[in-house]
Amino acid sequence: MIKKIVEKLHLDPPKTLVLGFALIIFLGALLLTLPIATVDGLGLNWLDALFTATSATCVTGLVVVDTGTTFTTFGQLVILSLIQIGGLGFMTFATFFALIMRKKISLRERLILQESLNQISIEGVVRLAKMILVFTALTEFIGGVLLSIRFAFDFPLSKAIYFGFFHAISNFNNAGFDLMGEFASLTAYVADPLVNLVVCLMIILGGIGFIVVSELYDYRHNRRLSLHTKVVLTTTGLLITAGTVLIFILEYNNPKTLQPLSMMGKVLGSFYQSVTPRTAGSNTLNIGDMYQSSLFLIIILMFIGASPGSTGGGIKTTTFATLIGAVVAQIKGKEDVIFFRQRILPHMVYKSLTLTMIALFLVLVMTMVLSITETTARFEMVLFEVTSAFATTGLSMGLTPNLTPIGKALIVMTMFAGRLGPLTIAFALAQRKQKEYFRYPKGKITIG
Repeated sequence: MIKKIVEKLHLDPPKTLVLGFALIIFLGALLLTLPIATVDGLGLNWLDALFTATSATCVTGLVVVDTGTTFTTFGQLVILSLIQIGGLGFMTFATFFALIMRKKISLRERLILQESLNQISIEGVVRLAKMILVFTALTEFIGGVLLSIRFAFDFPLSKAIYFGFFHAISNFNNAGFDLMGEFASLTAYVADPLVNLVVCLMIILGGIGFIVVSELYDYRHNRRLSLHTKVVLTTTGLLITAGTVLIFILEYNNPKTLQPLSMMGKVLGSFYQSVTPRTAGSNTLNIGDMYQSSLFLIIILMFIGASPGSTGGGIKTTTFATLIGAVVAQIKGKEDVIFFRQRILPHMVYKSLTLTMIALFLVLVMTMVLSITETTARFEMVLFEVTSAFATTGLSMGLTPNLTPIGKALIVMTMFAGRLGPLTIAFALAQRKQKEYFRYPKGKITIG
Protein backbone atom coordinates (compact mmCIF):
# COMPACT_ATOMS: atom_id res chain seq x y z
CA MET A 1 0.00 0.00 0.00
CA ILE A 2 2.71 2.46 1.04
CA LYS A 3 4.86 1.40 -1.91
CA LYS A 4 2.09 2.14 -4.42
CA ILE A 5 1.44 5.58 -2.89
CA VAL A 6 5.16 6.40 -2.98
CA GLU A 7 5.45 5.39 -6.64
CA LYS A 8 2.43 7.51 -7.60
CA LEU A 9 3.59 10.59 -5.67
CA HIS A 10 7.31 10.16 -6.56
CA LEU A 11 8.34 10.80 -2.97
CA ASP A 12 11.98 10.92 -1.88
CA PRO A 13 13.16 8.69 1.02
CA PRO A 14 12.64 11.20 3.88
CA LYS A 15 9.09 12.00 2.76
CA THR A 16 8.41 8.30 2.29
CA LEU A 17 9.39 7.63 5.90
CA VAL A 18 7.19 10.42 7.19
CA LEU A 19 4.23 9.21 5.12
CA GLY A 20 4.84 5.59 6.08
CA PHE A 21 4.92 6.28 9.80
CA ALA A 22 1.89 8.57 9.53
CA LEU A 23 -0.14 5.84 7.76
CA ILE A 24 0.85 3.21 10.33
CA ILE A 25 -0.15 5.56 13.16
CA PHE A 26 -3.48 6.29 11.47
CA LEU A 27 -4.27 2.60 10.98
CA GLY A 28 -3.23 1.81 14.55
CA ALA A 29 -5.41 4.59 15.92
CA LEU A 30 -8.33 3.35 13.84
CA LEU A 31 -7.97 -0.16 15.31
CA LEU A 32 -7.81 1.21 18.86
CA THR A 33 -11.14 3.01 18.40
CA LEU A 34 -12.89 -0.32 17.74
CA PRO A 35 -15.08 -1.68 20.57
CA ILE A 36 -13.05 -4.90 20.61
CA ALA A 37 -9.92 -2.95 21.59
CA THR A 38 -11.02 -1.82 25.06
CA VAL A 39 -12.34 -3.63 28.12
CA ASP A 40 -15.43 -1.42 28.36
CA GLY A 41 -16.44 -2.33 24.78
CA LEU A 42 -16.59 1.31 23.68
CA GLY A 43 -13.18 1.77 22.10
CA LEU A 44 -10.96 4.78 22.71
CA ASN A 45 -11.99 8.23 21.58
CA TRP A 46 -10.12 9.35 18.49
CA LEU A 47 -7.63 11.70 20.22
CA ASP A 48 -6.63 9.16 22.87
CA ALA A 49 -6.36 6.46 20.19
CA LEU A 50 -4.15 8.73 18.07
CA PHE A 51 -2.00 9.54 21.10
CA THR A 52 -1.57 5.85 22.01
CA ALA A 53 -0.86 4.79 18.42
CA THR A 54 1.72 7.57 18.00
CA SER A 55 3.37 6.69 21.31
CA ALA A 56 3.59 3.02 20.31
CA THR A 57 4.76 3.56 16.72
CA CYS A 58 7.30 6.17 17.82
CA VAL A 59 8.36 3.72 20.60
CA THR A 60 7.83 6.38 23.24
CA GLY A 61 5.69 4.86 25.98
CA LEU A 62 3.75 7.91 27.17
CA VAL A 63 0.15 6.87 27.84
CA VAL A 64 -3.08 8.72 28.52
CA VAL A 65 -4.84 5.52 29.66
CA ASP A 66 -3.40 2.54 31.51
CA THR A 67 -2.41 -0.17 29.01
CA GLY A 68 -2.92 -3.11 31.36
CA THR A 69 -6.44 -2.26 32.52
CA THR A 70 -7.93 -0.32 29.58
CA PHE A 71 -7.20 -2.58 26.62
CA THR A 72 -8.31 -6.09 25.77
CA THR A 73 -5.82 -8.63 24.48
CA PHE A 74 -6.67 -7.46 20.96
CA GLY A 75 -5.91 -3.83 21.85
CA GLN A 76 -2.67 -4.80 23.58
CA LEU A 77 -1.55 -6.84 20.57
CA VAL A 78 -2.28 -3.87 18.29
CA ILE A 79 -0.04 -1.74 20.51
CA LEU A 80 2.65 -4.44 20.56
CA SER A 81 2.58 -4.67 16.76
CA LEU A 82 2.95 -0.91 16.45
CA ILE A 83 5.88 -1.02 18.87
CA GLN A 84 7.65 -3.71 16.83
CA ILE A 85 7.05 -2.01 13.50
CA GLY A 86 7.95 1.42 14.87
CA GLY A 87 11.07 0.19 16.63
CA LEU A 88 12.60 -1.61 13.67
CA GLY A 89 11.07 0.56 10.95
CA PHE A 90 8.39 -0.41 8.46
CA MET A 91 10.96 -0.67 5.67
CA THR A 92 12.80 -3.39 7.59
CA PHE A 93 9.59 -5.39 7.70
CA ALA A 94 8.86 -4.66 4.05
CA THR A 95 12.33 -5.96 3.19
CA PHE A 96 11.68 -9.08 5.26
CA PHE A 97 8.47 -9.90 3.40
CA ALA A 98 10.08 -9.13 0.05
CA LEU A 99 12.90 -11.57 0.81
CA ILE A 100 10.42 -14.26 1.86
CA MET A 101 8.55 -13.82 -1.41
CA ARG A 102 11.90 -13.86 -3.27
CA LYS A 103 11.36 -10.38 -4.67
CA LYS A 104 14.27 -8.19 -5.69
CA ILE A 105 14.93 -5.12 -3.53
CA SER A 106 14.85 -2.12 -5.89
CA LEU A 107 17.22 0.86 -5.73
CA ARG A 108 14.40 3.10 -4.45
CA GLU A 109 13.60 0.62 -1.68
CA ARG A 110 17.30 0.42 -0.76
CA LEU A 111 17.43 4.22 -0.51
CA ILE A 112 14.39 4.27 1.78
CA LEU A 113 15.91 1.46 3.83
CA GLN A 114 19.13 3.45 4.05
CA GLU A 115 17.18 6.42 5.42
CA SER A 116 15.24 4.21 7.82
CA LEU A 117 18.42 2.64 9.24
CA ASN A 118 20.29 5.98 9.30
CA GLN A 119 23.09 4.71 7.07
CA ILE A 120 25.52 6.83 5.09
CA SER A 121 25.32 4.67 1.93
CA ILE A 122 23.13 1.91 0.51
CA GLU A 123 26.00 -0.57 0.54
CA GLY A 124 25.12 -3.53 2.77
CA VAL A 125 21.72 -2.18 3.91
CA VAL A 126 19.84 -5.34 2.91
CA ARG A 127 22.36 -7.51 4.76
CA LEU A 128 22.04 -5.21 7.79
CA ALA A 129 18.24 -5.49 7.63
CA LYS A 130 18.50 -9.29 7.66
CA MET A 131 20.84 -9.15 10.67
CA ILE A 132 18.47 -6.79 12.49
CA LEU A 133 15.52 -9.15 12.06
CA VAL A 134 17.46 -12.22 13.22
CA PHE A 135 19.07 -10.44 16.17
CA THR A 136 15.75 -8.90 17.23
CA ALA A 137 13.88 -12.20 17.10
CA LEU A 138 16.61 -14.00 19.05
CA THR A 139 17.00 -11.28 21.71
CA GLU A 140 13.27 -10.85 22.25
CA PHE A 141 12.81 -14.62 22.50
CA ILE A 142 15.54 -15.08 25.10
CA GLY A 143 14.37 -12.05 27.08
CA GLY A 144 10.76 -13.20 26.87
CA VAL A 145 11.64 -16.66 28.18
CA LEU A 146 13.65 -15.30 31.13
CA LEU A 147 10.95 -12.80 32.11
CA SER A 148 8.25 -15.46 31.72
CA ILE A 149 10.11 -17.72 34.15
CA ARG A 150 10.27 -14.92 36.71
CA PHE A 151 6.66 -13.81 36.24
CA ALA A 152 5.51 -17.44 36.61
CA PHE A 153 6.10 -17.06 40.36
CA ASP A 154 3.53 -14.23 40.47
CA PHE A 155 0.99 -15.06 37.75
CA PRO A 156 -0.63 -18.09 36.13
CA LEU A 157 1.68 -19.65 33.51
CA SER A 158 -0.22 -18.41 30.44
CA LYS A 159 -0.34 -14.87 31.82
CA ALA A 160 3.32 -15.04 32.83
CA ILE A 161 4.36 -16.01 29.29
CA TYR A 162 2.21 -13.27 27.77
CA PHE A 163 3.56 -10.66 30.19
CA GLY A 164 7.12 -11.91 29.70
CA PHE A 165 7.13 -11.55 25.92
CA PHE A 166 5.13 -8.31 25.92
CA HIS A 167 7.62 -6.60 28.24
CA ALA A 168 10.59 -8.12 26.40
CA ILE A 169 9.43 -6.71 23.05
CA SER A 170 8.40 -3.39 24.59
CA ASN A 171 11.72 -2.80 26.34
CA PHE A 172 13.99 -4.07 23.56
CA ASN A 173 12.31 -1.56 21.26
CA ASN A 174 12.79 1.08 23.97
CA ALA A 175 9.03 1.67 24.15
CA GLY A 176 8.32 1.21 27.87
CA PHE A 177 4.68 0.11 27.62
CA ASP A 178 3.71 -2.23 30.45
CA LEU A 179 0.76 -4.41 31.53
CA MET A 180 1.17 -4.19 35.32
CA GLY A 181 -1.81 -1.85 35.72
CA GLU A 182 -2.43 1.47 37.48
CA PHE A 183 0.52 3.11 35.67
CA ALA A 184 2.82 1.13 38.01
CA SER A 185 5.33 -0.01 35.36
CA LEU A 186 7.88 -2.35 36.99
CA THR A 187 7.97 -0.69 40.42
CA ALA A 188 7.00 -4.00 42.09
CA TYR A 189 10.33 -5.45 40.88
CA VAL A 190 12.63 -2.62 41.97
CA ALA A 191 14.86 -5.00 43.97
CA ASP A 192 14.50 -8.07 41.75
CA PRO A 193 17.91 -8.88 40.17
CA LEU A 194 16.58 -10.99 37.28
CA VAL A 195 13.96 -8.51 36.07
CA ASN A 196 16.33 -5.55 36.46
CA LEU A 197 19.29 -7.12 34.68
CA VAL A 198 17.28 -8.75 31.86
CA VAL A 199 15.26 -5.63 31.08
CA CYS A 200 18.26 -3.30 31.35
CA LEU A 201 20.32 -5.53 29.05
CA MET A 202 17.51 -5.52 26.48
CA ILE A 203 17.22 -1.73 26.70
CA ILE A 204 20.97 -1.35 26.19
CA LEU A 205 21.07 -3.82 23.27
CA GLY A 206 18.17 -2.03 21.61
CA GLY A 207 19.73 1.38 22.26
CA ILE A 208 23.36 0.99 21.16
CA GLY A 209 22.36 0.55 17.54
CA PHE A 210 22.33 -2.38 15.16
CA ILE A 211 25.57 -1.27 13.50
CA VAL A 212 27.37 -1.67 16.82
CA VAL A 213 25.72 -5.03 17.47
CA SER A 214 26.79 -6.25 14.02
CA GLU A 215 30.40 -5.20 14.59
CA LEU A 216 30.49 -6.80 18.02
CA TYR A 217 29.24 -10.04 16.50
CA ASP A 218 31.91 -9.91 13.77
CA TYR A 219 34.66 -8.94 16.23
CA ARG A 220 35.56 -12.57 16.91
CA HIS A 221 36.58 -12.90 13.25
CA ASN A 222 38.26 -9.60 12.36
CA ARG A 223 39.22 -8.26 15.83
CA ARG A 224 38.43 -4.72 14.70
CA LEU A 225 35.92 -2.10 15.79
CA SER A 226 35.10 1.07 13.89
CA LEU A 227 35.45 4.52 15.42
CA HIS A 228 31.66 4.75 15.54
CA THR A 229 31.37 1.60 17.68
CA LYS A 230 34.16 2.68 20.01
CA VAL A 231 32.55 6.09 20.59
CA VAL A 232 29.08 4.58 21.12
CA LEU A 233 30.27 1.97 23.62
CA THR A 234 32.48 4.41 25.53
CA THR A 235 29.83 7.15 25.72
CA THR A 236 27.08 4.69 26.65
CA GLY A 237 29.20 3.15 29.39
CA LEU A 238 30.19 6.52 30.84
CA LEU A 239 26.62 7.85 30.82
CA ILE A 240 25.18 4.74 32.49
CA THR A 241 27.93 4.65 35.11
CA ALA A 242 27.72 8.36 35.89
CA GLY A 243 23.92 8.24 35.97
CA THR A 244 23.89 5.27 38.34
CA VAL A 245 26.35 6.87 40.77
CA LEU A 246 24.62 10.25 40.76
CA ILE A 247 21.10 8.84 41.22
CA PHE A 248 22.39 6.61 44.03
CA ILE A 249 23.88 9.63 45.80
CA LEU A 250 20.98 12.01 45.16
CA GLU A 251 18.19 9.57 46.07
CA TYR A 252 19.95 7.66 48.85
CA ASN A 253 18.02 9.37 51.65
CA ASN A 254 14.75 9.86 49.76
CA PRO A 255 12.10 8.07 51.88
CA LYS A 256 9.86 7.64 48.82
CA THR A 257 12.44 6.01 46.54
CA LEU A 258 15.76 4.43 47.64
CA GLN A 259 15.83 4.83 51.42
CA PRO A 260 13.47 1.93 52.26
CA LEU A 261 15.38 -0.49 50.01
CA SER A 262 18.26 -2.80 50.85
CA MET A 263 21.73 -1.94 49.53
CA MET A 264 21.17 -4.31 46.59
CA GLY A 265 17.79 -2.66 45.94
CA LYS A 266 19.37 0.79 46.03
CA VAL A 267 22.03 -0.20 43.50
CA LEU A 268 19.54 -1.91 41.19
CA GLY A 269 17.08 0.99 41.44
CA SER A 270 19.80 3.52 40.64
CA PHE A 271 21.13 1.42 37.76
CA TYR A 272 17.67 0.91 36.23
CA GLN A 273 16.80 4.61 36.43
CA SER A 274 20.13 5.42 34.77
CA VAL A 275 19.52 3.00 31.89
CA THR A 276 15.86 3.71 31.20
CA PRO A 277 16.23 7.44 30.28
CA ARG A 278 18.17 6.22 27.23
CA THR A 279 14.62 6.28 25.71
CA ALA A 280 13.23 3.08 27.25
CA GLY A 281 10.44 4.52 29.41
CA SER A 282 9.78 1.77 31.94
CA ASN A 283 10.70 2.48 35.56
CA THR A 284 11.17 0.70 38.88
CA LEU A 285 11.08 3.87 41.02
CA ASN A 286 8.13 6.26 41.06
CA ILE A 287 9.44 9.11 38.90
CA GLY A 288 7.14 11.68 40.50
CA ASP A 289 8.63 10.96 43.95
CA MET A 290 12.23 11.64 42.94
CA TYR A 291 14.07 14.81 43.99
CA GLN A 292 14.31 17.70 41.52
CA SER A 293 18.07 17.22 41.15
CA SER A 294 17.51 13.62 40.04
CA LEU A 295 14.74 14.66 37.66
CA PHE A 296 17.00 17.24 36.05
CA LEU A 297 19.68 14.58 35.58
CA ILE A 298 17.11 12.28 33.95
CA ILE A 299 16.05 15.13 31.62
CA ILE A 300 19.67 15.47 30.47
CA LEU A 301 20.01 11.71 29.94
CA MET A 302 16.72 11.61 28.00
CA PHE A 303 17.81 14.49 25.77
CA ILE A 304 21.05 12.69 24.89
CA GLY A 305 19.15 9.47 24.26
CA ALA A 306 20.34 6.31 22.53
CA SER A 307 22.73 5.74 19.62
CA PRO A 308 22.31 6.08 15.83
CA GLY A 309 20.61 3.22 14.01
CA SER A 310 18.87 1.99 17.15
CA THR A 311 15.30 1.76 18.42
CA GLY A 312 15.85 4.83 20.63
CA GLY A 313 15.60 8.57 20.20
CA GLY A 314 17.27 11.73 21.54
CA ILE A 315 20.12 13.63 19.89
CA LYS A 316 22.18 10.39 20.10
CA THR A 317 25.35 9.50 21.99
CA THR A 318 27.67 10.20 19.04
CA THR A 319 26.27 13.72 18.66
CA PHE A 320 26.81 14.39 22.36
CA ALA A 321 30.34 12.94 22.28
CA THR A 322 31.26 15.04 19.23
CA LEU A 323 30.09 18.25 20.92
CA ILE A 324 32.01 17.43 24.11
CA GLY A 325 35.07 16.64 21.99
CA ALA A 326 34.76 20.00 20.22
CA VAL A 327 34.56 21.83 23.56
CA VAL A 328 37.62 19.99 24.89
CA ALA A 329 39.55 20.70 21.69
CA GLN A 330 38.66 24.40 21.89
CA ILE A 331 39.74 24.62 25.53
CA LYS A 332 43.07 22.94 24.69
CA GLY A 333 43.56 25.26 21.73
CA LYS A 334 43.44 22.47 19.15
CA GLU A 335 41.78 22.69 15.75
CA ASP A 336 40.72 19.05 15.44
CA VAL A 337 38.39 16.84 17.47
CA ILE A 338 40.27 13.61 18.16
CA PHE A 339 38.73 10.29 19.23
CA PHE A 340 40.89 7.15 19.51
CA ARG A 341 43.65 8.76 17.43
CA GLN A 342 41.25 9.60 14.62
CA ARG A 343 40.16 13.06 13.51
CA ILE A 344 36.49 14.01 13.27
CA LEU A 345 35.81 16.02 10.13
CA PRO A 346 34.62 19.62 10.69
CA HIS A 347 31.33 19.08 8.86
CA MET A 348 30.44 16.33 11.36
CA VAL A 349 30.94 18.81 14.20
CA TYR A 350 28.67 21.30 12.41
CA LYS A 351 26.12 18.57 11.83
CA SER A 352 26.14 17.62 15.52
CA LEU A 353 25.71 21.25 16.53
CA THR A 354 22.85 21.72 14.05
CA LEU A 355 20.96 18.63 15.25
CA THR A 356 21.40 19.62 18.88
CA MET A 357 20.23 23.20 18.36
CA ILE A 358 17.16 22.07 16.38
CA ALA A 359 16.30 19.54 19.10
CA LEU A 360 16.81 22.11 21.85
CA PHE A 361 14.69 24.64 19.97
CA LEU A 362 11.86 22.11 19.57
CA VAL A 363 11.92 21.17 23.26
CA LEU A 364 11.98 24.81 24.40
CA VAL A 365 9.16 25.89 22.08
CA MET A 366 6.93 22.95 23.01
CA THR A 367 7.65 23.51 26.71
CA MET A 368 6.67 27.15 26.42
CA VAL A 369 3.44 26.36 24.55
CA LEU A 370 2.49 23.56 26.95
CA SER A 371 3.16 25.87 29.88
CA ILE A 372 0.36 28.02 28.45
CA THR A 373 -2.10 25.19 27.77
CA GLU A 374 -1.41 23.17 30.95
CA THR A 375 -1.93 25.96 33.48
CA THR A 376 -2.16 23.66 36.52
CA ALA A 377 1.09 21.79 35.84
CA ARG A 378 4.43 22.73 37.39
CA PHE A 379 7.16 23.87 34.99
CA GLU A 380 9.47 20.92 35.72
CA MET A 381 6.62 18.51 34.92
CA VAL A 382 6.04 20.18 31.57
CA LEU A 383 9.75 20.23 30.68
CA PHE A 384 10.11 16.59 31.74
CA GLU A 385 7.11 15.52 29.66
CA VAL A 386 8.21 17.38 26.53
CA THR A 387 11.78 16.06 26.74
CA SER A 388 10.43 12.55 27.27
CA ALA A 389 8.18 12.91 24.21
CA PHE A 390 10.92 14.35 21.99
CA ALA A 391 13.46 11.71 23.04
CA THR A 392 10.75 9.01 22.65
CA THR A 393 11.53 7.92 26.20
CA GLY A 394 8.10 7.58 27.78
CA LEU A 395 9.01 8.42 31.37
CA SER A 396 6.42 10.63 33.03
CA MET A 397 5.91 12.52 36.26
CA GLY A 398 2.19 11.87 35.94
CA LEU A 399 1.19 14.74 33.67
CA THR A 400 0.29 12.75 30.53
CA PRO A 401 -3.09 11.31 31.68
CA ASN A 402 -4.17 14.81 32.76
CA LEU A 403 -3.24 16.66 29.58
CA THR A 404 -5.80 18.91 27.91
CA PRO A 405 -6.85 18.00 24.35
CA ILE A 406 -4.50 20.68 23.00
CA GLY A 407 -1.72 19.34 25.22
CA LYS A 408 -2.26 15.82 23.90
CA ALA A 409 -2.09 17.06 20.31
CA LEU A 410 1.14 18.93 21.02
CA ILE A 411 2.76 15.88 22.63
CA VAL A 412 1.67 13.77 19.63
CA MET A 413 3.47 16.21 17.30
CA THR A 414 6.53 16.21 19.57
CA MET A 415 6.72 12.40 19.61
CA PHE A 416 6.37 12.26 15.83
CA ALA A 417 9.02 14.94 15.31
CA GLY A 418 11.31 13.26 17.82
CA ARG A 419 11.09 9.91 16.05
CA LEU A 420 11.49 11.22 12.51
CA GLY A 421 12.82 14.78 12.70
CA PRO A 422 16.48 14.24 13.62
CA LEU A 423 16.62 11.17 11.37
CA THR A 424 15.38 13.13 8.36
CA ILE A 425 17.60 16.10 9.15
CA ALA A 426 20.62 13.82 9.43
CA PHE A 427 19.83 12.35 6.00
CA ALA A 428 19.44 15.80 4.49
CA LEU A 429 22.73 16.97 5.97
CA ALA A 430 24.46 13.88 4.59
CA GLN A 431 23.47 14.69 1.01
CA ARG A 432 26.09 15.68 -1.49
CA LYS A 433 26.70 19.41 -1.25
CA GLN A 434 26.78 21.70 -4.24
CA LYS A 435 30.20 23.00 -5.09
CA GLU A 436 30.75 26.67 -4.24
CA TYR A 437 32.72 28.63 -6.81
CA PHE A 438 33.49 31.61 -4.58
CA ARG A 439 33.98 32.42 -0.90
CA TYR A 440 33.07 35.57 0.98
CA PRO A 441 35.81 37.60 2.66
CA LYS A 442 36.62 36.79 6.29
CA GLY A 443 34.86 38.71 9.03
CA LYS A 444 35.46 38.94 12.75
CA ILE A 445 32.99 39.07 15.63
CA THR A 446 33.57 39.02 19.36
CA ILE A 447 32.68 35.72 21.06
CA GLY A 448 32.13 35.37 24.80
